[in-house]
Amino acid sequence: MLRKQIIRPTTAIPAPTPGEIDIAAVATVLVTSEAAEHPMDHAFDDNRGPGGSRWVAGEPGEQVLILAIDAPQAIRRVVLEVEEWEVARTQELQLGVSSDGGTTYREVLMQEYNFSPPGTTFEREDWAAPADGVTHLRLQIRPDKGGTPCRATITSLVLR
Repeated sequence: MLRKQIIRPTTAIPAPTPGEIDIAAVATVLVTSEAAEHPMDHAFDDNRGPGGSRWVAGEPGEQVLILAIDAPQAIRRVVLEVEEWEVARTQELQLGVSSDGGTTYREVLMQEYNFSPPGTTFEREDWAAPADGVTHLRLQIRPDKGGTPCRATITSLVLR
């Protein structure tokens, strides 16, 4: 029998980088909602970049994503991709880390993304976010600072 594998162009899906933390193996993901056709699993698969699979909130409004890590981890970088094809909006994201089991969080960064489909639809950020002994990582997502009812999205979330 013929052995085969479908490959994708490297321009559409970046090659995995050594040193990525395997979220499925080391953490439980807690999320406020997810659309059935765009589950949170998509944010952690290898289908990245423009047109990649993505998580979409199941309902409009602010969303929270928490990674409850099984054993404390050192995190050096956080890479986030967001794509929005439909609604012009400004999505705001706050990233916090906890070293005490999720009791308290230290804000690491706050970032805004402006989307203006069909022009500006994709954003990729690679942040230095050094933290040792991380037990929980929290993303708070406000899908539109202007108040338009829309749903939050994440194409990929990678920790290194």
